[in-house]
Amino acid sequence: MKTLFYNARLIDPEAGTDAPGWLLVEGGRVLGSGSGEAPKAETVIDCGGKCLAPGIVDIGVKVCEPGERHKESYRSAGLAAAAGGVTTMVTRPDTLPAIDSPETLEFVARRAQEAADVTVLAMAALTKGREGREMTEISFLMDAGAVAFTDCDHVVTDTKVLTRALSYARSLGALVIAHPQEPVLSAGASATSGKFSSLKGLPAVSPMAERMGLDRDIALIEMTKARYHADQITASRALPALERAKNNGFDVTAGTSIHHLTLNELDVADYRTFFKVKPPLRSEEDRMAVVEAVREGLIDTISSMHTPQDEESKRLPFEEAASGAVALETLLPAAMRLYHSGDLTLPQLFKALALNPAKRLGLESGRLAKGAPADLVLFDPDKPFIMDRETLRSKSKNTPFDGQRMQGRVLATYVGGEPVYEAN
Repeated sequence: MKTLFYNARLIDPEAGTDAPGWLLVEGGRVLGSGSGEAPKAETVIDCGGKCLAPGIVDIGVKVCEPGERHKESYRSAGLAAAAGGVTTMVTRPDTLPAIDSPETLEFVARRAQEAADVTVLAMAALTKGREGREMTEISFLMDAGAVAFTDCDHVVTDTKVLTRALSYARSLGALVIAHPQEPVLSAGASATSGKFSSLKGLPAVSPMAERMGLDRDIALIEMTKARYHADQITASRALPALERAKNNGFDVTAGTSIHHLTLNELDVADYRTFFKVKPPLRSEEDRMAVVEAVREGLIDTISSMHTPQDEESKRLPFEEAASGAVALETLLPAAMRLYHSGDLTLPQLFKALALNPAKRLGLESGRLAKGAPADLVLFDPDKPFIMDRETLRSKSKNTPFDGQRMQGRVLATYVGGEPVYEAN
């Protein structure tokens, strides 16, 4: 059966276009698109002039199975992802225990397949227990389905261990995702150093720690020629090093989080712990530099860095509170802030949200081209609403956008051409 989406505003990140048209789907794949007279189909969906774009591919989602299912399960994360226009979740291995063996990876893959309506791809730990002492069995984990390897925010401090892991990953063509940070400088920090953190009396870290971590990683990439992705670049000081690495032809890409693109350190205000993330929120100058880097294509991907935390972890003094925020459902509305401010066009946004993450992981999704999977999001970029965290489908409600005026609503999400979410 064919399904026709017509009267749509097609957002094509591959072609860089934003234009009215139709899209035809058959057998879970895109059959074609155009702007003239629409072809016949058994199922016809009137998009009402709203935006139809490739579904979001979100690298770095934390689902708390195994170990902390009360914070987030594959079922709740899948519902949140579908409601947020995320059609592919790429999950982190920072669970309890860490996903560092084929058996654990197969367990989470099974749970995801049973419980989530969206596509779930798992990353595995780079070192056993994410402890930075002994690398995992990368080859076996790849055979079990791992799409990338990362120790998340546990920076591998032993450069010999990291070099061995990178060299082995290079021999297998595996992608390594790192958290660029100098771990000693950043230990215990909950804010970015500067006037604001001094006035608030918060332990802070210089943005230079990010640049130092990236410099070290790039030196090891030059030595090993491994495939490398920096999970979050949030400081302007790190951008020249990233640009040099790309200009030198290294296989390096970088991402940033939606929170670092839309919030700054002043949002912490009177110690609001929902704004405590890792790395800490930066200055407005850093935020604007990172937005510019996304616009230029220096930073490749935007992700939610979805990190559920329960009330007990957040309702603490700022220094003691856990870092992280949920963002699967708020990713698209928050990204619309960058569109409405004129900082990024919709094709630029979806290049970073869908096309580039898919390309980095070797996926066919993230595009509207003929033959691509029909993973789609239909959304209204202009629809206003006030965010109420209690309505979020995530088990944890730790969003910094609670009570804020937002613009942009997901109307429907499709995986393989089948609806997995439709707004009331």
